[in-house]
Amino acid sequence: MHSTEETLTRPRLGVVGAGRLGPALAAALAAAGYPVRGPAGRGQGPPGCEAIVLCVPDAEIPAAAAAVAGAAPLVGHTSGATPLAALEPAGAAAAFGLHPLQSFGGEPSPEAFRGAGCAVAGSTPAAIALARRIAEDLGMRPFAIDEAGRGAYHAAASMASNFLVTLEAAAERLAAGAGLEPGEARELLAPLVLRSARNWAELGPERALTGPVARGDEGTVAAQRAAVEDRAPELLALFDELVERTRELAGRGVPA
Repeated sequence: MHSTEETLTRPRLGVVGAGRLGPALAAALAAAGYPVRGPAGRGQGPPGCEAIVLCVPDAEIPAAAAAVAGAAPLVGHTSGATPLAALEPAGAAAAFGLHPLQSFGGEPSPEAFRGAGCAVAGSTPAAIALARRIAEDLGMRPFAIDEAGRGAYHAAASMASNFLVTLEAAAERLAAGAGLEPGEARELLAPLVLRSARNWAELGPERALTGPVARGDEGTVAAQRAAVEDRAPELLALFDELVERTRELAGRGVPA
C-alpha cells in the first residue's frame, strides 16, 4: 500500500497505447502509487498530466507524439530502438525513453516488470531521472542506453527473445517429423528450453553449451542434418548456420 503523501510526490502520468504494453504499464504504475490516466487509444492525449508515456509501435511514435503536443511537459516512449528525436513533434520541454527488457502477453500484471532490466534515456537530467525513478518504482533495474547504441541493444533483445520463439517454432516443426503434435512438442521441450536458458544465465554460454556439436560428435550432427533435410528441408539453412555458430562457440573448427 502507498500513503497519500507518497502518491502526491509521484507525477501524474498518462499512458497512450492499448496494446500489450500500455495496459500492463498503466496497471503497474497504479499499483506503485502513481496517479495514472489511460491507457488512452492512439491519437489521444490524456489531459492534466505531468508526463506522458507512449506505448505504440515504433513507426507510430512521431504521429502519437504530435497527437499529445502541449499535453505535458515531459513525453516519453517505450521503444528500445527508436531515438528520442522521434518525440520532437510533441513539442515537450524534455523527452525520455523507458524500455522494459521484458516480454508481455495475456492479462496485464504489475509483477511482469519486477526484476526486469529497463533501458532508460533522457534529453535532460530531469527527464532521465524520471525514467530511472519509474523503472525503480516498478521493481526494474534501470541502465542507460545512448542513442548510438540503441540499434545493437535492441537487436540483442530481439535475438534473445523474439528469435528464441522463432527457433522454438522451428523445433516444433522438426518434432512433427517424429510424430509429435505441436502442443505435445512444447510440453516436452519446454523443460529443456527453460533449463538451457537458466544455465546460460548462470554459467555463461561456453559452460552452458551441451550436445553433439560441443562434444565433437560429428556423426550425430550429420545424422541430424540428414533428418532435417528429409523432414523439414526449409529449415536446413537455419540448421547449418546454427551448427556453424555453435562450433565457433565450442571452439571447434569445421571438420575436414
